[in-house]
Amino acid sequence: MTDLEDPDLHQARLQRTASLIRRSGARRVLDLGCGSGGLLQYLLRDAQFERVVGLELSGELLAQAKLRLENLPAARAGRLELVCGSYAEPHPALVGFEAAAMVETIEHVPPEALSRVERAVFAGLRPHLLVVTTPNHEYNPLYDMVPGEFRDPDHKFEWDRARFRDWAQGVARRNGYRVRICGIGEMDAHLGQPTQVALFTRHPAPGSS
Repeated sequence: MTDLEDPDLHQARLQRTASLIRRSGARRVLDLGCGSGGLLQYLLRDAQFERVVGLELSGELLAQAKLRLENLPAARAGRLELVCGSYAEPHPALVGFEAAAMVETIEHVPPEALSRVERAVFAGLRPHLLVVTTPNHEYNPLYDMVPGEFRDPDHKFEWDRARFRDWAQGVARRNGYRVRICGIGEMDAHLGQPTQVALFTRHPAPGSS
């Protein structure tokens, strides 16, 4: 969440992401760029999820997640694992999960590193379902932002709807996924919604049921 956004929007993103993953029937879930554990907290409340792994590059944020989650019954039961690392790098031990999420995190990646993220996540981890959310840059004027201003000083980019769709469709096509684009938050007739969502679903392997 950024300081410019309504806190309710951040919670709506987490709830919508958890709901999309729940409806997929997944039991093992990766939170890529889990931050301080907001989505993990939602996932661990649901007995459907037997194994939940949070991957985060920032040791400080990972420590906050540990503090936030360690006393939850699900965490004490061993359903939670926190891993310090980057989702732009290979993680063979995390291959084969049914679902994954990247909530408000790709915009923190330098554009020149997005191809590494694509290889590591879509070609490497290959979850059956991946939920990606990111700001809709077109919506920023409704937060009284000046042209070119980002919602967070650490953002390396913010995409408009056309650019996000192009990226998502290209990634899906190159890696054997389908993708559906939707949004979260209050709809503006001209500017869309504040948060963009790409729902990637992996094509079944030839001959699979």
